Amino acid sequence: MAGFTGSCFLCFKIKVSRIASLLSKRTEVRRHTVCRTFTTGSTTRQQKLSSPRGSICRYSTESSINGCTALLYRNHGDPSQVVQLESMELPSVGAKSVLVKLLAAPINPSDINMIQGTYAILPDLPAVGGNEGVAQILEVGSQVKALRPGDWVIPRDAGLGTWRTAAVLAEDDVISLPNDIPLFSAATLGVNPCTAFRMLSDFEELKPGDTVIQNAANSGVGQAVIQIAAARGIQTINVVRDRPDLTQLIDRLKAMGASHVIKEETLRRHEMKELFKTCPRPKLALNGVGGKSATELLRHLQYVFRVGGSMVTYGGMAKQPVTVPVSALIFKNVKVKGFWVTQWKRTHSQDEGALRGMLDELCSLIRQGKLTAPACSEVGLQDFRKALDTAMQPFTSAKQVLVV
Repeated sequence: MAGFTGSCFLCFKIKVSRIASLLSKRTEVRRHTVCRTFTTGSTTRQQKLSSPRGSICRYSTESSINGCTALLYRNHGDPSQVVQLESMELPSVGAKSVLVKLLAAPINPSDINMIQGTYAILPDLPAVGGNEGVAQILEVGSQVKALRPGDWVIPRDAGLGTWRTAAVLAEDDVISLPNDIPLFSAATLGVNPCTAFRMLSDFEELKPGDTVIQNAANSGVGQAVIQIAAARGIQTINVVRDRPDLTQLIDRLKAMGASHVIKEETLRRHEMKELFKTCPRPKLALNGVGGKSATELLRHLQYVFRVGGSMVTYGGMAKQPVTVPVSALIFKNVKVKGFWVTQWKRTHSQDEGALRGMLDELCSLIRQGKLTAPACSEVGLQDFRKALDTAMQPFTSAKQVLVV
């Protein structure tokens, strides 16, 4: 009996030892599990992979998407002729880069000019079109700290090429936005609203009750100026070109918050004296047209205590030079300046708070219903030729937005 008991005890020790060994190996496998997080649509999930590096949760640098479809141009010229829909390979996701899926990207005048080769900055060819848009993060590199899968992002600067289905970008090339704002508001936020915001903030100290006058009031910048000014209690005099649907346009701009909407011809008429009985002369004039229209804006600027107002030029749709009367400079001391939001972003590229603060304030206005996107027409990437042709037509009532 004693021998039997000792034999059983030995067998028991061996079994316990084997079980302990198996448990140890199983625990080791669990300890060496890593996580790869990726997003499909709006759902984020984790995929476990085995690794000998210990207990880590990281993001893979091997892209789950290896290629994309993009609107590419290899030569400058007529956009409808030189832009082509092509397939492109994507690089792997580096340690400080992100894989994004483009959600929506508008067609802006600067995009057209860049393709034509007439813009101030031109990318190396071949290039993907588009400077603005919103994308969703799918994957991030191992050293990316500020972004996560599922985040919405927009370009920090021009030239990223947003007319595509996906891209691998440096973390520093994009900045996040809240994903609880409308898609088109996010897609069109980085250029026109930022331009309007800075011009209303940086050139004159505007207070509630003050007046701003602008031409191109129906443009993307013009509509943003109307809404941001109205939110600040600033009156706007908005100049538009005559057109068949003028009455509907006036009603639409006033519904946005425009104080006054007038035709260009009115700038040279007696009606302006009557208008200034209801509001003060403007401290700030915003010029997106050039030519005679800009000169007329200058004539109506405020002149108080030997200090004149400012005219800021941000565009030149008339393709005519700005003519400044000598009397405006000498006797009214007006200030004539220019503004380019791309240059502002580059100048403030090291000041994270400047861009972030502006975007946060704009997003707050969007959430409050005080800033809406311009009228947009949703267009599939495959219908890009029609969208480009429409974007180049005069009196276009809706911004063309490529939706992926």
